[in-house]
Amino acid sequence: MTWPSSNEIRARRPRIGITIGDPAGIGPEVSLKAAASEDILATCIPILIGDAQYLIRWAQIFHLACNFEIIPSGTSVATNNTNVPLIYSLDNLPASLALGKEQSLAGRAAGEYIETAVQLCLDGEIDAIVTAPINKSALHSGGYHFPGHTEMFAHLTKTKDYAMSFIAPNLRVALLTTHLSLAEVPAHVKKEPLEKLLRLIHRELLRLGFARPRIAVAALNPHGGEGGMFGQEEATEMLPAIETCRNEDGIDVSGPYSGDTIFLRAARGEFDIVISCYHDQGLIPIKCFSFGEAVNVTLGLPFIRTSVDHGTGFDIAGQGKADPSSMITAIKLAVEFWHRRQGHMAS
Repeated sequence: MTWPSSNEIRARRPRIGITIGDPAGIGPEVSLKAAASEDILATCIPILIGDAQYLIRWAQIFHLACNFEIIPSGTSVATNNTNVPLIYSLDNLPASLALGKEQSLAGRAAGEYIETAVQLCLDGEIDAIVTAPINKSALHSGGYHFPGHTEMFAHLTKTKDYAMSFIAPNLRVALLTTHLSLAEVPAHVKKEPLEKLLRLIHRELLRLGFARPRIAVAALNPHGGEGGMFGQEEATEMLPAIETCRNEDGIDVSGPYSGDTIFLRAARGEFDIVISCYHDQGLIPIKCFSFGEAVNVTLGLPFIRTSVDHGTGFDIAGQGKADPSSMITAIKLAVEFWHRRQGHMAS
């Protein structure tokens, strides 16, 4: 597969919708800084989805010299090939908003940004979505009852098979379970959902240009259950799923491997992605290896969605201290994935 040259990329810059997250946090700051970055403007058309009045005020406070073109809600952005970042304005915030605290007003606005971005993507107005962080409690109190972004995207797109994954320079992880208490996890480590996840991951990696994705599965229990001494899930649920996908579907998958070594093996290049049984099992190695460089990617959606790997940063909101590097990385990865998908569809 031949990737586009830099000139071709600029000529065919994808339109990347960027939801600004919880407006009381650092989402607006990192979104503004990333959208004004020369690196980002050279590779895509960044479209901030948020309140224009609010964003322009903060752009001035942060001394961002780049001009922002405002697009009123309901106006098409599909034909816009501007060289400046856009703001798709929802005009849904008051003149002033208390920063650095959880509040239903901010949660409702964050939910509206997500809904708008999804509809724009489904309508073909934008090519991919990148999300700034939300506060889950604020989202709930604002009327959106989802555990997080991933589940909300799946609901809005009516996607049944999806996965939360994290992509870092030297490690990729996908989660079998996401926002569950640790006590609930074993009941969800079952043959059927693991098979569905393995097939999904295999299909999505093929779409992203992996000729034969090498998938490893991390065990739930210490030492992979040690022959049943420390747990039965590996023998009764995980291994049968792995064998079915390997023998019947031809997927290059192996395991379950002890969780204390498999992530290091993958980081050294032995595998393309690791399936983690639960949230922290996968997120701890990702953040230890690549904090600030990892990108949250929702696999299985009808479009590309990436996100930063940090939270709302209420403690530094509005202070100009927020580092936009994770947002810049998330946008660049969305652009790369968009080109990979175009190449896959053309091949």
